[in-house]
Amino acid sequence: MGLNAWASALVGAAVAALVLVLEQRVRALSPSRLVGAAAGALLGVLGALLVSLVLRISLPHGQAQSLLEIVLLLLLTYIGLAVGASKGELLKLQWAANPAASAEDRAPALAAKILDTSSIIDGRIADMAETGFLEGQLLVPEFVINELQMVADSQDSSKRQRGRRGLDVLQRMRSTAGLDVQIISTDYVRIRGVDLKLIELAKDMSAKILTTDFNLNKVAHLHAVEVLNMNDLANALKPVVLPGEKMSISILKEGKEYNQGVGYLDDGTMVVVDHARRMIGRSIEISVTSVLQTSSGKMIFGKMEEPERLEVPVRA
Repeated sequence: MGLNAWASALVGAAVAALVLVLEQRVRALSPSRLVGAAAGALLGVLGALLVSLVLRISLPHGQAQSLLEIVLLLLLTYIGLAVGASKGELLKLQWAANPAASAEDRAPALAAKILDTSSIIDGRIADMAETGFLEGQLLVPEFVINELQMVADSQDSSKRQRGRRGLDVLQRMRSTAGLDVQIISTDYVRIRGVDLKLIELAKDMSAKILTTDFNLNKVAHLHAVEVLNMNDLANALKPVVLPGEKMSISILKEGKEYNQGVGYLDDGTMVVVDHARRMIGRSIEISVTSVLQTSSGKMIFGKMEEPERLEVPVRA
């Protein structure tokens, strides 16, 4: 092209920087957006070819014509790549997230449900799926499994127990015949936070998020993503624990109100016991007085079971 050494070095450095930037962008793309970007780039190249044919007819041959053709090729390819990547989710390529699945195993994108960490730890998802009320593919992203592993390795005993419970529930679901549980490797390196990754994945796959997380529920609705909140379902059904039932609970800390003790069930449900502050660190029998079920979760209120007083016979 007739460039001197310094100009050639600058062009080479610019091309290398461009390649590195494109590589980072491509790694962050989801499968559907990657296919859309490739299709858009191809259309951009074809458009540049057609424009180049017109330029060769209308402009005299020379260095200016060649430079203009190169600029048009780069510009139209970039525009096609950007537009294709932004519209890639419209392709609804369910097979892109799981290329090994056969045509019969690929459920429609609208039937897929993405499980978050809270729904797995909750445990009720396994019972729901086994009864057949939860149809379609159940998708578990690898970044959710990584979060479960972090909770299971926590120094806090309560969190560690919940994390291990979630891993056990996931293993139980995968080993249950008739359940289509798929672990997908799609990740979004540029996005921080599991909740935002779940929302982006649900958008790309036109799927629903299954959760018990109140905040994720609200944020997903703001992004126009459909959410199945298990707490809403539980609120519409008969509570598992009824007033008057007996249960055993370990008191872990004091409550907000005077002389209250607080414990937790295996699924993380808070149990508030009156007059149990002095029993912190011990397991006691309680009688359930009421159950409060809201969109943010369930709370159980109870009172300690007083030991029956023995009647001492009075001597005459």
